[in-house]
Parts: sequence; structure tokens; C-alpha cells
Amino acid sequence: MNSKIQEPGVDFLFDAVLTLKNREECYAFFEDLCTVPEIKAMSQRLLVAHMLSNKKVYSDIVSETGASTATISRVNRSLHYGCDGYELVFGRLAEEDGGK
Repeated sequence: MNSKIQEPGVDFLFDAVLTLKNREECYAFFEDLCTVPEIKAMSQRLLVAHMLSNKKVYSDIVSETGASTATISRVNRSLHYGCDGYELVFGRLAEEDGGK
């Protein structure tokens, strides 16, 4: 766990996210909570991380996502030196996809 972000307000945010039950509820909550550019930036980072996890090269990621090489580098650093949150989510998404 990253102690730099751990605080009661962040706990409250994460607890709120954990109450969401479907994509429709996520849209409603995140559209109220975030600006459209914030949501798009987070979704872009997640897509970049997924592509990096699947061994895509920077040039393909730039052309497919529009992400800057600086963003791709930051995401790549998180994949290699972060808290393994991306891999946790990707593994669970793959399990769900395989179960269909």
C-alpha cells in the first residue's frame, strides 16, 4: 500500500467506488466526481498500461491512444516499480472474460 496517498478522505473515496455495482453506476458516479478530461486521462492510462502489459511498443501505443511518450513512460514505471495494481485488475478482467 502506498502510504503517500493513504488518508481518511482517500479511504472514503475508495469505499464509495467499491459500492458501485455496474458500468451505468460508474458512469453516473464518475461523471459527477470528475471532469470529462480527468476521466479520459485515467482511461487512457489504463489502456496504455494494458497495451504495455501485452508487449506493445511505444509507437503503436502513441498511434492507438494518442498518449504522449511521457505518459507512456510514467505508466511503464508504475508497471515495473509500482504496487502491482494494474496487474491485479488485468488479471481479474481476464478471469471475467475467460468465464464468459
